[in-house]
Amino acid sequence: MTLDSFIGNQDAVKALEGMVSTGRIPHAMMLYENDGCGALALALAFLGELFHDEHRVGAMIHPDIHFVYPVANGTKVNEKVESLRSILFLRYWRELMAANPYALANEVDAAFGIQGKLTAINNSQAKEILETVYLSPVEGGYKAVVVYLPEKMNASSANRLLKAVEEPPEKTVFIMVTHAPEKVLQTISSRCQALRVHPLSKEDVVRVLTEQFGKDEQLAREAAESAGGSVGTALRTLTDNEASKSQDELFINMMNSLSGKDLSSLLECADSLAALPSRESQKAFCRYAGESLRKIFLLQQGLENLVNLTDGQKGTFPSFARKMKKSFPRLAMGCLDKAQMMLDRNVNQKILFYDLVGQMFSVI
Repeated sequence: MTLDSFIGNQDAVKALEGMVSTGRIPHAMMLYENDGCGALALALAFLGELFHDEHRVGAMIHPDIHFVYPVANGTKVNEKVESLRSILFLRYWRELMAANPYALANEVDAAFGIQGKLTAINNSQAKEILETVYLSPVEGGYKAVVVYLPEKMNASSANRLLKAVEEPPEKTVFIMVTHAPEKVLQTISSRCQALRVHPLSKEDVVRVLTEQFGKDEQLAREAAESAGGSVGTALRTLTDNEASKSQDELFINMMNSLSGKDLSSLLECADSLAALPSRESQKAFCRYAGESLRKIFLLQQGLENLVNLTDGQKGTFPSFARKMKKSFPRLAMGCLDKAQMMLDRNVNQKILFYDLVGQMFSVI
């Protein structure tokens, strides 16, 4: 992505283009965005032009660009707190952001395996930055440090970085991407040139979704309606809708097999569940199935007014409610809760889902 092709925030784009064309590059900038509105994508477009290397910058593999982000111990990295560094998470950062530089902050946490953890940019990361800043650029030109969410920097790490941000080596640029500039320590923010990255118009969100991510225009327009100008939020909506459709199909197949007492077909459903791409997606299905069973239970109690069915569910859930024993939803939900607990304990997925459908078959 280049500044010329960047969609939205044209005032910010023109300001960055002017910096590149005149060679007057601030030593520190702070891009302020609402989550998912494209500040990181804009920073990468700017650096691509500054380094004359759009491909390596976009893939986040340029040797003279370093990334720092809040981290914590989790399922993918488990180190002593004093040893936690950004480089330990670099593979996951590249995989996520190279595919979607509009990713939401909670998607970054999910990619790092640290959902729900208290994250921070710590002293080890500040030391990591200082170790790279004062080295000569590998390719002899500019060097850049991109700090994602500097509001997660504690006072100690900020103070360590203060001199480097205030008086960096020649041709060194700091770019901060923040969602809460008021929470960034004043000692850091006061040294940065601020640049607001505004939420996009609905039309611009649709353009990004269709032109850059290949989404269907009608679906993109529907997602843009409730995205608040955030491409990241719109993409999350589309992904959730796609996942929901897939979950719906899996659940309906499983329920048809159960109601028809077709054990062979039920085992095929177990294979499909075991083949889902991650334990998180398997847990998401269990939660979805539990919510679907709650709807079936309410239909069985004659409480249709409390049930919000999707178009795909309207043709099947009332039929399931009529065919199933009234005790089934409650007992099956217990089976699903147990399956989620076992997934957290790293039980073999194939054995787990064979056991799940077997238990549900026994209470049908």
